Amino acid sequence: MPKSVSVVIPTCNYGRFIVDAIDSVLDQTRLPSEIIVIDDGSTDETAALVGAFRDRVRYIRQDNAGVCAARNRGVNESTSELIAFLDADDTWEPTNLEKQLTRFETDEEIGLVHCAMREFATETGETIQLHMDGGEEGVADNLLLWEGPMIVGPGGAVTVSRKAFDHVGGFDTRMKVGEDWDFCYRVARSFKIGFVAEPLVNYRNHSGAAHLNIENMERGMLLFYEKAFATDDPEILKLRRRAYGNFHKVMAGSYLHAGNLRKFLSHAAKSICMRPANLEYFLRFPTRRLGRRATKLTEAIR
Repeated sequence: MPKSVSVVIPTCNYGRFIVDAIDSVLDQTRLPSEIIVIDDGSTDETAALVGAFRDRVRYIRQDNAGVCAARNRGVNESTSELIAFLDADDTWEPTNLEKQLTRFETDEEIGLVHCAMREFATETGETIQLHMDGGEEGVADNLLLWEGPMIVGPGGAVTVSRKAFDHVGGFDTRMKVGEDWDFCYRVARSFKIGFVAEPLVNYRNHSGAAHLNIENMERGMLLFYEKAFATDDPEILKLRRRAYGNFHKVMAGSYLHAGNLRKFLSHAAKSICMRPANLEYFLRFPTRRLGRRATKLTEAIR
């Protein structure tokens, strides 16, 4: 049976992108029952730009409370049995809703569907990377461990059933970064996950992207782990040291890339303490860095 879907677009001062996002929804081969824009306290021209769409888009303004509160508000205001999220700085390919909704309609046990993603440069529109390695089986454990196929992208790659959203209580408003990761993990613990292996979301890479703030990412992911391991489930608890070891490994690499040697060393030590097998990874760091520098030098010469 065909299912109805509401599209929720949270935004804050993304007037320069919001029209493209809405247009990509209106260009879908399978149109949603409603488009809801939650303006989270914008001070730019967002209201006027969204208003130009008239009754094709429902515009709701709130005081700034963060993207999680905006998404939760959008779901509360929506009326459909499925909710698709789109960030205001991203766009969809025309068949995104059609292909994601088909997965729900062919398997009633699915609570969340995601798709592959194309990351592109804001200035040129050129593709930076295709993120294709999404998963359906074992997604919850993979998210916990930072290993294997997971949920590919941010909010714009995800459609969720209202049943699943209500079951996990929506997005955690305490989180500034990593809220998508946390939300998808909680859904994946209780529901089947579907994946469409096509890049149906265009993810904009630009300096305003929240995930580029490493310290916010660290705080958000630490909260995620605190919640995830607040359980008596022995199958989850046995993954704790491996999960933290991999998390600190990722954070060490992020801080090294940002030039923060102190934080790199701190996370590297924690990673090895939690998972001694990671020592080999860090011992190979100088070789990898020299290899990357040699590659860059060769490219520059060319």
